[in-house]
Amino acid sequence: MYSNLPENFPWVAPVGRLDLASEGLLLLTNDSEWAARISAPETHLDKTYHAQIDRIADENLLDALRHGIRSSEDGELLRAKRASLLRRGGQNSWIEIVLDEGKNRQIRRMLEQLQIEVLRLVRVAIGPAGAGRSCQGRDAHDSKEEKQALDRGMKMATREPALSR
Repeated sequence: MYSNLPENFPWVAPVGRLDLASEGLLLLTNDSEWAARISAPETHLDKTYHAQIDRIADENLLDALRHGIRSSEDGELLRAKRASLLRRGGQNSWIEIVLDEGKNRQIRRMLEQLQIEVLRLVRVAIGPAGAGRSCQGRDAHDSKEEKQALDRGMKMATREPALSR
């Protein structure tokens, strides 16, 4: 990630994380307090992912993701805020999963409990940042408006009542 930044670029750190097998939107900042606010579970800022899975998703699968799946590892309830079918192929499909907490490997753990293999996992948005357009190759110089939108999104998300868990 850092090797892709221009030479003499000021210090920046990632906001949140992506596991090694995932790809997609990664915000970078030099403001560690702002990064902590974006990543904090209590902000309930939506993180949107597209997952390619090894089967055709049906309404039962999407309902299970929305209602929650208990982890066999630690008994933790893992739940998607929203889950929907994006497209299906002959033997696999793409689903969109929106999280508002982002627990460690949450999507992979939920699908693993259902014996579903994740073929690709791509984060496409954090709050309003990245939503609806490709972010590949964009740099921090383009993001002043997105930072302001994220700040507004955090304020709105903390005012919304949390889903009952």
